Amino acid sequence: MATVSAPSSPSVLHHLLDLNFSSCPCPSIQTLNATTLPPPINPPSFGLSCFTMTLGGLSNLSALGILAKSYVRFRHRAKAPFLLLVGALLLTDLAGNLIPGAFALHLHLGKSRRHRVAAGMRDTTEPAGMFCQLFGASLVFFGLCPLLLGSAMAVERCMGITQPLLHSALITVAHMRLAVLLLSSLALLLAGLPLVDVGSYTTQFPGTWCFLTVHGPLSTADASLALTFSGLGLTALSLSLICNTLSGLALLQARLSSQGIRTNTTAAPGRYGRTSSSPLRSLDVEMMAQLTVITMVSCVCWSPFLISISLLVGQFCRGGRGSSHTVRQSEKLVLLGLRMATWNQILDPWVYILLRRAVLRRVFRVLQPDSRSTLTQSSSCTTASRRQGIGLH
Repeated sequence: MATVSAPSSPSVLHHLLDLNFSSCPCPSIQTLNATTLPPPINPPSFGLSCFTMTLGGLSNLSALGILAKSYVRFRHRAKAPFLLLVGALLLTDLAGNLIPGAFALHLHLGKSRRHRVAAGMRDTTEPAGMFCQLFGASLVFFGLCPLLLGSAMAVERCMGITQPLLHSALITVAHMRLAVLLLSSLALLLAGLPLVDVGSYTTQFPGTWCFLTVHGPLSTADASLALTFSGLGLTALSLSLICNTLSGLALLQARLSSQGIRTNTTAAPGRYGRTSSSPLRSLDVEMMAQLTVITMVSCVCWSPFLISISLLVGQFCRGGRGSSHTVRQSEKLVLLGLRMATWNQILDPWVYILLRRAVLRRVFRVLQPDSRSTLTQSSSCTTASRRQGIGLH
């Protein structure tokens, strides 16, 4: 009779235990670790932040240097109030590029350092309370100031073109300084309310910036502050568009009127005499070109961020709560809108640098090199014919 012997080697027992555990529906320790621990995150990249911060600083400094020379030339002329507003805008863009950029770089470096230490573990720590408060306040202040100053520039130019007498009586350099102070105080007041517990600043996705609370459960103060910020920004953009449209139509009407006068002058030179384009009108065209492009850049850069904030707060006020996937998508859209808004501070100085009469004249000469020679030949022919006529008499 055959006898069943016990397993002589412990490897057989281990093999049976492995089979039992593998057939058990309970997850193993490795499976528990794989399912309970979140996937590792990549360290945040701050190369783009360094590049935009450096480019924005150099661009605004260059524009401020050019503006200082222009302000010395037009200090006692009608362009001085506009140049003062441009200078305030460039200074705000410079500070808004450096101060929040320094905060963002600090958070980027901190997350990278913690990522290297915690080898694949998700970093759930948030920046310190006061640091986040200051970071959020700087974003609100330096985000709202350029929009308000841009609308002030549009109103100033609209009055200067459509109502020149009223502009010369009301719009002075002292009044523009007071306007800059009032607009800056309004932005500072809104940015400082969360610092005195009216609303709050919270860390935003992906943990590298702080702003007004726009996600999750919102208090009445949080919703009011977010809607006020987006409402003021959208109102400033709308006012700029309306004023620029009125100014553009006024300049177009003046252009058509001057062409009609030139036609009549050509037909009857003895009656109308010699006319020429006014240098003040040329300055108006230059300033309107700069202001129009600045407004277009602001609309493209800031509208997605402001509209997304309004939609998120409006959705919460209506009682709607999306899924986690929807919330993550909205967080990514807000982050994309913020990145677009930061480019406004880089593009504004280049608009002023490139859209100047000296630069435009050089570009026109490069694009149409034959126009100058044609004008020279025509003027020389006219001079020669006049001399011949004098010689005949």
